[in-house]
Amino acid sequence: MAVVSTPATLEHAVPVMDNAEVLRIRNDFPVLNQLVNGQPLVYLDSGATSQNPLSVIEAEQEFYEQRNAAVHRGAHHLAVEATEVFEDARQTIADFIGADYAETIWTSNATEGLNLLSYALSNAGLWAAQGRGDQALRGLALKPGDEIVVTEMEHHANLIPWQELAFRTGATLRYIPIGDDGSLRMEQAESIIGPRTKVLAFTHASNVLGIINPVQELTALGHAAGALVVLDACQSAPHLPLDVKELDVDFAVFSGHKMLAPTGIGVLYGRQEFLDILPPFLTGGSMITTVTMERAEYLPAPQRFEAGTQRISQAVALAAAANYLTETGLDRIHRWEAELGQRMVAGLEGIPGIRVLGPAAGRERIGLAAFDVEGVHAHDVGQFLDSRGIAVRVGHHCAQPLHRRLGLTATTRASAYLYNTTDDVDRFLEAVAGVRAYFRA
Repeated sequence: MAVVSTPATLEHAVPVMDNAEVLRIRNDFPVLNQLVNGQPLVYLDSGATSQNPLSVIEAEQEFYEQRNAAVHRGAHHLAVEATEVFEDARQTIADFIGADYAETIWTSNATEGLNLLSYALSNAGLWAAQGRGDQALRGLALKPGDEIVVTEMEHHANLIPWQELAFRTGATLRYIPIGDDGSLRMEQAESIIGPRTKVLAFTHASNVLGIINPVQELTALGHAAGALVVLDACQSAPHLPLDVKELDVDFAVFSGHKMLAPTGIGVLYGRQEFLDILPPFLTGGSMITTVTMERAEYLPAPQRFEAGTQRISQAVALAAAANYLTETGLDRIHRWEAELGQRMVAGLEGIPGIRVLGPAAGRERIGLAAFDVEGVHAHDVGQFLDSRGIAVRVGHHCAQPLHRRLGLTATTRASAYLYNTTDDVDRFLEAVAGVRAYFRA
């Protein structure tokens, strides 16, 4: 099984994308057809937020024009239709990641999904202490002496919730270090992940390094230790085929706004056997069976974790985004972005005074590259590129510990998607080549 394929593996498996096809794809994205500072926009910040095709924009608009109503709360025609499209969207996303319908929970974003999970795990300890739940729930409760393991490359969203869970429960947070090339020190992972490990959380693909981590190898280590395995799929779900069952992870999160959908919608996947016993994080309407003045009983997943009025139009739009990606072909998208990523890295490595983070040219990565320009602050680099119509991300990319490990405070990051051409990359490289001379670095 190869959920993550190399460009060589894909060469004879799927039709090749090319610039001509990408230019046709760009016609689906209205925002890309504009000038910025007098230059045609080159959008290379999809790792932060992607743009929306017309089909996604129209799906959300159509919901408000034709079906706007609260879901699961009415018997009238609009309420029934709204509920149907809302739950159809859930099935679409479940199919998109290889999950079951009831294992797919709506959140506002991946950050909320990780916080939901971390608080549910700490609530497991509270329930167990009060005699609520069964032996299976008590097995999920963390306590002093237990360990939570993350990696040194994590986005803050997959680090801080676990720091706080360790604080609330008395558990210890540990991390798998990286080498100078950014790859995980797997020989140390084998000694760090052990009998005390209760949670192992790591990113599928780094938002700074572009590295694709060995998910199945890490998952095997986690499960051998009896740990829950949590996957941050924010930089993988939009870009390459993702099957949570084949990867064998227990939980996974991703955000809609990084995969052609609106902001305000994300997904938490979880194995059914865990979701149905974990205590809820948010409580209120729509997630209960019986309520008295003294206590409440809760529905099973997914409604168990979906209190209150839901993100209905956003969920419908996310399903439209998943359909767009599926119809284009995630294998094909991954191969095209890998080609763009290699073009970026090879070009950057050829510019004097540029340090590229992560794998060198020729090694597998997703279609992004973060880099440091000697003598020029990342914010200045970003403004210089913006003056030429090129949108990139600057800063620490919500990964301060990773930057600190690499001796940096900030970098510039270019991230491609299915609507970027080789010409976009070449314009970017040409502009970067002029940065140091412009600032007299």
